[in-house]
Amino acid sequence: MTLIRPTVEAADTSGPGRRPGTRRAVAVLALVVLAALIPLLGPSAALHGTGDAAAPGAGGIALLRSVLFGALCVPLGELFVNRLARTVPGAPPNGPLSWARYASGAGVVAALGLAWFAATGSLEPDGLTRAGLDGLYRSRDGRLALLEAGAFAVAALCARSRRPGVQVWPLAAVVLAEALRAHPAGEYSPLVGSELTLVHLTCAALWVGGLLHVLRTLRQWRGTEAGTALLGLYARVAVVLLAAITATGVCSSLRRMPVGTILDQLTTTAYGRTLLAKVLLVAAVAVLALWARSRLRRAADPLTACSPARAEVAALGVVVVLSGVLTALPVPIRWH
Repeated sequence: MTLIRPTVEAADTSGPGRRPGTRRAVAVLALVVLAALIPLLGPSAALHGTGDAAAPGAGGIALLRSVLFGALCVPLGELFVNRLARTVPGAPPNGPLSWARYASGAGVVAALGLAWFAATGSLEPDGLTRAGLDGLYRSRDGRLALLEAGAFAVAALCARSRRPGVQVWPLAAVVLAEALRAHPAGEYSPLVGSELTLVHLTCAALWVGGLLHVLRTLRQWRGTEAGTALLGLYARVAVVLLAAITATGVCSSLRRMPVGTILDQLTTTAYGRTLLAKVLLVAAVAVLALWARSRLRRAADPLTACSPARAEVAALGVVVVLSGVLTALPVPIRWH
């Protein structure tokens, strides 16, 4: 009896201990499924009733582009927050396990998938025979996708090295490739558009990935004053990032939808509808950020700001997915 009872007690105590982890895993799985459904179904929903022509394979392209954007956010956010953490007095030496190499691996897969779409003329690839190398290298998007895949692969190797900070260079190459891809040579002032996208994408990746890594670091530093200091430091930088994202986003939108037509196009075009949903969600994220900042300043326990910050991360994840959907939709007005 004495040999059996401790075993039963251990089983009883371990059961409840697993429940929070199980609930968390189920919640994460549900969020992943939801995040996958938005790009897969989003283009067709946005195009409904607009008369816009859907690009072949728009759902697959939107999903791959969403994964690529997310893969860019995670390592850049880690580098950004780790740099902030080194300036925090009394910061513990230990931090959360890096996700950079896994994110970069996902980026390689997403970029190769986009290259495959480019090789087949943006059609749903149904066999390797259709994805010829000639079609890949003749396509500007295909060449840029291959560059992104190589850059993510190098970033993954750098993340495993003794100097993980050098992965900033291949990640910068990914951002540059995306900025060039978003504005082809036939567009009016493509260099200006690429510069706006470069700043917009960099700041967005630092904001989204940085907040995710801050929350992961706070869990690791639980019970220390350094965690509060890190959250406050990130909040101050996030204000600047949000201002830059807003300014570049408005300028980019006005380049594609002039002031005289923007209100109409926000409701009658697929691109405009998705952009409107993204803008409204970013506004909600800004409210959550202000709520977290207020708690950080006034609450007896500043770490209660983590609750709205977690909701902010989830909403930002949807923003990233909507950004992927936008890249797969036809631009309402082409400037030539």
